[in-house]
Amino acid sequence: MNLLLKLNIPSIAMIFMAMLFWSCSDNYTRVGDEAQKKIFPQGIAENFVMTYTEVRENLEPEDSEPSRVISVLTSDKSEDFTNLTFPYQTFPDGLVLDIYDAENRKSVIRADYGIIYSATDLIDLRGNVVVDSYDGKKLESPQLYYDQINEWIFTQEKFKYTNPEEGTIMDGEGMDLKYDKSLSYVSAHKTYGLMLIKDEALKEDTDE
Repeated sequence: MNLLLKLNIPSIAMIFMAMLFWSCSDNYTRVGDEAQKKIFPQGIAENFVMTYTEVRENLEPEDSEPSRVISVLTSDKSEDFTNLTFPYQTFPDGLVLDIYDAENRKSVIRADYGIIYSATDLIDLRGNVVVDSYDGKKLESPQLYYDQINEWIFTQEKFKYTNPEEGTIMDGEGMDLKYDKSLSYVSAHKTYGLMLIKDEALKEDTDE
């Protein structure tokens, strides 16, 4: 007896492709965001307060004078990642940094979000960053970096600097300054727009 076997080639091809697709999708290894390792803080603190004090040189055992407070950082929430290779601490709900000079005059830095890199003592301030000096000067920017060791503030973002003593307002992009608690000198990388000058200065120039 002769058997006649009739093959439907298109149907076999479709079945083979379906099996191949099923096999590949079953063994597919996802990449991208799904493959990223999630990092969790080793600790979370609420109503966080951190006080920085000045280390006095040649401190004697009989000295009773307390160390001078340099700054006080407060935040509603702090997340601790200092157990990582590059340790840091985040403040997701914002922070307030009170800074005191040698005469105990206070200036204040506020931001919506902050990161302290423990290895470098650098603070990354983000979101509505405002620096108010004790004498009324104000510096505003979407992001600022504050080097605690060298007392240096810098940014590559846009900024606005208000100096009520001179009656001026400066808008610019990119700046740095040696922070002496009074914002007395701002080195701008680029300025634009209008710079407002108080009327007294304009009158003196006109009289001349």
